[in-house]
Amino acid sequence: MNESVITLGGGCFWCTEAVFQRVRGIGHVECGYANGHQPARPDYEAVCSGETGYAEVVRVQFDPDIIDLPTVLKIFFATHDPTSLNRQGADVGTQYRSGIYTHSAQQQAIATALVEELQASGVFPYPIVTEVQALHQYWPAEDYHQNYFAQHPHQPYCAVVIAPKLEKLALHLPDWLK
Repeated sequence: MNESVITLGGGCFWCTEAVFQRVRGIGHVECGYANGHQPARPDYEAVCSGETGYAEVVRVQFDPDIIDLPTVLKIFFATHDPTSLNRQGADVGTQYRSGIYTHSAQQQAIATALVEELQASGVFPYPIVTEVQALHQYWPAEDYHQNYFAQHPHQPYCAVVIAPKLEKLALHLPDWLK
């Protein structure tokens, strides 16, 4: 597999992880924390305090011969609310901000152009608040956060929040499902 990596924050990382694990051309998806101001490795409790500056993110490995970065980003925008500042649904706090954390200048340019294109198109009723920044700090989340939906599909949060996102993905982007 030819491999590229992008880091995305779309609210709770369990949701974003579950979405991208089902997308054709996506390899490994890892939950983690990005772009905080605390130099030491953060843990979930510290990130949830809102005092570390970290966002809950997923690190997405993808094969650009199968799915290009603009398509990865369009799926990202289709499966979370990029107009909600520091929240997704009932999940509230700076750790739930919408963000694209790039690994190269080329990714930065593509992401910035797509945000501008989506904003100009009026596809969203409110301004897009997704931050586009170079990834400068990343830490994998604790093991119990990895593959969360796959391990706990009947847990109430998964059934009420994640399952509807997956249904939306299947309904609107069926050609991209594995």
